[in-house]
Amino acid sequence: MTDTSAAATPDLLLEVEGAIAWIVASNPERMNAFTAGMWAKIPQHVRAAEDNPAVRVIVLRGDGMRAFSAGADISEFESARTGASAADYDRLNHEAFAALLSATKPVIAMIHGFCLGGGLGIAACADLRIADHKAQFAIPAAKLGLGYNPRWVPPLLVLAAPAFIKEMLFTGRRFSSSEAERIGLVNRVTDPDTLEEAVRTLASDIAANAPLSVRAAKLTIDEMVRHPETPETSKLDAAVAACFDSADYAEGRRAFLEKRKPAFQGR
Repeated sequence: MTDTSAAATPDLLLEVEGAIAWIVASNPERMNAFTAGMWAKIPQHVRAAEDNPAVRVIVLRGDGMRAFSAGADISEFESARTGASAADYDRLNHEAFAALLSATKPVIAMIHGFCLGGGLGIAACADLRIADHKAQFAIPAAKLGLGYNPRWVPPLLVLAAPAFIKEMLFTGRRFSSSEAERIGLVNRVTDPDTLEEAVRTLASDIAANAPLSVRAAKLTIDEMVRHPETPETSKLDAAVAACFDSADYAEGRRAFLEKRKPAFQGR
C-alpha cells in the first residue's frame, strides 16, 4: 500500500493491486473522518472496482493505523447538516451505503483503531470485517443530539442482535474489539501488526476462487437476508446455473483431476 499519511487534503483514494482494490479514507488529521466530498466518492470507487475485470475483492481501510474512520466530519455539520442542507448530506450517505451493499464483488473492511458513527455504518455494509485489538466501535448519535437514520440500521441488525444495537444507539458508548467480536460486529480480531497481512491473506484466498461461484454465494446470502419471505429465487438459480455453464467449472474439474491449483478467469 502507498503511504498516504502525508496527504494534507481529505480524500478518498482508490488503489488497485492485482486482484484487490483498496478504497482508502485519507483524512488522518481528523481520524479519517468523511467529508461530503469523500462520501460522494464511495459510489464512484465501488463502480470503478466493479467495472475492472482484474479486481476480485474490494478492501475498505483508513489511512495509517489510528483510525478506520471516525465517521462524518463534524466540522462540516454546522454548514452541511442543518436545515435543508441536511437532506442533501443524508443523500450522500444513502448513496454511499447503497453502493457498498449492492457491490457484486466481496467487500472486506480492515478496521484499525477507531470505527465510529458513519465509519461503523460503512464497515457494516461490507461482507466481512477484520479488526485489530485496538479497534473501538461506537455510534455516538445520542451524544450529539442526532437521530440515527432508520435506513442505516438494517446492516447493523444483520450483524448483531437488536438488544446490542439498542445499547450502542442508546448509550453511544465505545465497544472494545473483544465485545465487537463477541456480539458479531466483526468476523475476527488480530494484532495490529498482523492486521494488514490477515486481510491480504483473506482477500487473496477469496480472489483465488471462482469469481462466479463467489458472486452466486454473495448474491444468495444477501437476497435471503434482505428478503427472507420473498427471495427472488429465479435470480439466484440463474447465478448458480451460470457457474455450471462456465469455463471455470471445467477448469476446476480439470485442476482437481490433475492435482493442481485451478486458474479461474471469471467466465
